Amino acid sequence: MKKLSLFFGIGFMIFGLSVSGANAYQLLSSKELGKNDARNQNVVVKCTTDTGKVSTQTCTLRRYAKCTGQGMGKKCNGWQPWKDLRDPSSGFSDWRSGAAECCRSKGLR
Repeated sequence: MKKLSLFFGIGFMIFGLSVSGANAYQLLSSKELGKNDARNQNVVVKCTTDTGKVSTQTCTLRRYAKCTGQGMGKKCNGWQPWKDLRDPSSGFSDWRSGAAECCRSKGLR
């Protein structure tokens, strides 16, 4: 019985440590805009505090692509990396990593 309770105790400690370091932002909106030869995608997230409460602070990320063709044959290639609008020099391969970095820079997650 002692081994079983020790096992569960260690298991819950590991679970708590792995959850406490997780990013927990909330997706507010995701839009794709643009016509003709260019498109852009925008994502807005709300960060959360260390205690898990939703913060009033948001992060906005955007990426652009050049498009060719029209109608159903329209293709958008060459999506640029996601940019944090506070720091356009940054580049992220996906919006989730950009959101995590933006929230972390504000002392949130």
